[in-house]
Amino acid sequence: MKKLLILAALATVSVGQPAFAQTAPATSSVVVPHKDLDLRTEAGTKSLDRRIWRAVVEVCGTAPDYDLQGKNDVRQCRTDTRQLASTQANRVIASAARDSVIRVSSIQK
Repeated sequence: MKKLLILAALATVSVGQPAFAQTAPATSSVVVPHKDLDLRTEAGTKSLDRRIWRAVVEVCGTAPDYDLQGKNDVRQCRTDTRQLASTQANRVIASAARDSVIRVSSIQK
């Protein structure tokens, strides 16, 4: 009985090994919520920037210290992903900064 438990434990460990070698999580995109932020203020834009950075780290994953190529790949992924996300964020911030007004007019004669 003990031999079976030991074999089962070893089989579980050997099957789980490749999962630890991954450099990126299975998630390839993350939605960054911003509806609760006032993007017209500096504090709001800084909060958005922090949220974007956390999402970038989550999407790009990490690499073990001994994997230099993996570390470089993660660094490049973070740089590219942050640049794309920042472009999107700048558009959202610009549209929040505009004080667009909705004008309702009567069309009676």
